[in-house]
Amino acid sequence: MDARPTEEHPVTPAPPRDDTRTLATVAHTAFFLLLGASVARFLLRHPGEPRTPWVIALSVTLAVLYVLGPVLGAAPTRRRLLWLGLVVTTWVVLVVLAPSFAWCAVPLFFTSLRTLPPRAAIVLVALLTAFVVTAQMELSKSFDPNLLLAPPAVAALATAVFVHMERQAQAQRALIDDLIRTRRELAATERREGTLAERQRLSMEIHDTLAQNLSSQQMLLQAADRTWDTDPAIARAHVRTATGIAAHGLAEARRLVHDLAPSELADGAGLADALRALDAGPGIEVRFHLEGAPTPLPDRVQSALLRIAQGALANVREHSGARTAALTLSFLGDQVVLDIADDGHGFTEPRTDADRRGHGLPAMRARVRQLGGTLTIESTPGEGTVLSAAIPLEPAP
Repeated sequence: MDARPTEEHPVTPAPPRDDTRTLATVAHTAFFLLLGASVARFLLRHPGEPRTPWVIALSVTLAVLYVLGPVLGAAPTRRRLLWLGLVVTTWVVLVVLAPSFAWCAVPLFFTSLRTLPPRAAIVLVALLTAFVVTAQMELSKSFDPNLLLAPPAVAALATAVFVHMERQAQAQRALIDDLIRTRRELAATERREGTLAERQRLSMEIHDTLAQNLSSQQMLLQAADRTWDTDPAIARAHVRTATGIAAHGLAEARRLVHDLAPSELADGAGLADALRALDAGPGIEVRFHLEGAPTPLPDRVQSALLRIAQGALANVREHSGARTAALTLSFLGDQVVLDIADDGHGFTEPRTDADRRGHGLPAMRARVRQLGGTLTIESTPGEGTVLSAAIPLEPAP
């Protein structure tokens, strides 16, 4: 679990495009095919030459370096740039020894475009293309226009395809971000409208029931006070009528409180059954354990513990990266304890209130504090989180 706020519609990064992954797979496969074909061609054309061990060693080195590329990721970090420099340098030396390895540059175009910023990548592709043209012209015994024009054409085509795909991917990511932002704004608007509608409904309910009853009681008691000495019988009748109105108002107040209680606890459902039915979303297994002999709990205690469990599981789903979560409800005689544990990545608890963000944990603390209980959190980065809410119980008479 995390101390960060729980979002109903969190912004998630757009997944990698399938066509980009396919292009990467094709480029990697083409590189090793071209490298293997170049080695075979060199061994067939130049058997027993002194440079053969160097060519084989450089080919193996280039293959190993190329395999390490996906491990470093696609972001232009310092290690990634150093890796690209080693790959290009090894390939250049290899082409100097054996110009037939020049066509291995085609997959390197794709690698350069993925690693470097657009302008730097285009400059590197142009330099690699010029080197390929030079190497191919050295292999040719006579001037061949194809060798002069084919490499730049292939480089231009590869660059255009990659740039077009990148622009499409950026447009798609921007569209997804806009859709997510719009969805969050719509959800926030719906929540505000729902809150206002509920407040209006409650205000009307309170006005039509409790407020009217209290107003009637006040008028009857005032009338009883005025006639208490002159006509005690009428005064007592006013008091009896006010008492009946008060009983009716009490019933209405209890009905309102019942309507505001969590729906999971409606129709006499117990807290254990409500907790057992909770879900943290796909990919997270929620287990429930009951310890001790269950005892009847006040409605406000049941509501508070259920809301705490729901908020904690929402944080598990949104922030923890956990696979499992365990809810444990323990009846310890003089108190009831609810523990929520997960196997997520944990977090570092903020030291001061100024460092806290969101309303999840503060709301939980407020609920527990109102009932005279305590809320404790134990979390270590990489080792999960345990949240424990302990609420004291009044001893049974």
